[in-house]
Amino acid sequence: MRVLITGANGFVGRDLVRSLLARGSVRGQPITSMLVLDRELHDLPDDPRLRRHAGSVTDIALMRRVLADGIDVVFHLVSVPGGAAEDNYELGYQVNLLAGLELLNQLRNKARPPVLVYASSVAVYGSHLPARMKECAEVRPELSYGTHKAMLENAVNDLVRRGEVDGRVVRLPGIVARPREPNGLRSAFMSDLLRAYAAGEAYCCPVSPDATAWWMSARCCVNNLIHAAELVCDETGHPRVWQLPVLHLSIAQVVDALAASYGQERRSLITYAADAELEALFGRLPPLKTPQARAAGFSHDGNAGAMIRNALNPTVSRPLSLSGETAHVATHQA
Repeated sequence: MRVLITGANGFVGRDLVRSLLARGSVRGQPITSMLVLDRELHDLPDDPRLRRHAGSVTDIALMRRVLADGIDVVFHLVSVPGGAAEDNYELGYQVNLLAGLELLNQLRNKARPPVLVYASSVAVYGSHLPARMKECAEVRPELSYGTHKAMLENAVNDLVRRGEVDGRVVRLPGIVARPREPNGLRSAFMSDLLRAYAAGEAYCCPVSPDATAWWMSARCCVNNLIHAAELVCDETGHPRVWQLPVLHLSIAQVVDALAASYGQERRSLITYAADAELEALFGRLPPLKTPQARAAGFSHDGNAGAMIRNALNPTVSRPLSLSGETAHVATHQA
């Protein structure tokens, strides 16, 4: 089994590489080669199955070389994050849309359609959400990042319809806990809060305690991505898009869970200076129901405490019991 991961050096990508290598197989077949593509490739395991391809996903010739010997499973994670894509439209356009379309074109194979897992985003919904969300909610992106994600979702579904790619799209929520460094993510405060509290450092949260968001640990995200690859899909032509189950938590609930794990005395280190615009975008998310995704075997972390443990524990991803995205080109944004 030959596996390709784009954005392999990103926050989610590195965990996915380690998890797949530890598992040793995908879709019931041993992984013989894992092709990893990113602008830079570091902090990845020293494993003879790894085939490293350093460069940009926008390099068409590089992509042809990577795929020259055929591919069985692709995890397409690479993207320019939402804030960075909004500030630099051309970069986002090239990476988030054109590179994805070119990858799809090169993957087309009616005789042996490769499995493609595309990491989309909740950004496709925009910010004007109903009081209670369903997984079939209308797609109304308001930023270039979400618009390009939605366009690529449609392109994947079109090739599924044509029988040329065995595509699966999963929409990711906020994935935590990313390193505390500039990354172009407007939702970075979610990870920063977790890491600051765990480290016993002062942190001024840019949204209020009653701000609500959709949460998922990187470990849970990786397990869902692998599950998407292994999912047995019907051939009816129905759209292969799943909104992943999420934990709908307020900042206050997350702080309560952090206090239970790291000490009540650290609460005083957390202060608040709410940014109205930021909170409107990322701090007023409603409950989200995902019965279809749950029935398909996708899951969230279970509860706030488990999410924090999974997010801050650096060990290799392991299967979770089922509960019913940097600014450079090489990282996935959620």
